[in-house]
Amino acid sequence: MNKLQKVKFSGIDDFLEYLPVHERKIVDRLRALILDCIPDSMEKLSYNVPYYYRHTRICFIWPASVPWGQVKLEGVQLGFCHGYLLNDDINYLEKGDRKQVYGKTFFHLKDIETDLLRAYLFDALMVDEQLKKNKRGIFPA
Repeated sequence: MNKLQKVKFSGIDDFLEYLPVHERKIVDRLRALILDCIPDSMEKLSYNVPYYYRHTRICFIWPASVPWGQVKLEGVQLGFCHGYLLNDDINYLEKGDRKQVYGKTFFHLKDIETDLLRAYLFDALMVDEQLKKNKRGIFPA
């Protein structure tokens, strides 16, 4: 078990069963959206939360009930691993003091703007493809 986390899941089903009902509903909706937009992605637990990969890490879902050290989380975050490379002209994503990973936090199912999130997921998919083409993994300017 990681020192920063007090739980350890054996797989996705174990993770899902652990979640409180209100978070589970949000996680289920976000998972369905990700798997619909990126059907060939691989879902794998990292840091005790689901990450979605193709050629690189694309995104993750982090519910507040899964702790990370002393960091106090709220809601359910959909994080984009290469968020700094996404087209975010409307400043939808939360950046905080992070330089690479950006995300959006959801507190209720009604907060999930499906069409908008689809656009971000498709953009993240294009970034993943571009990173694959560039063998060094650096996104061209």
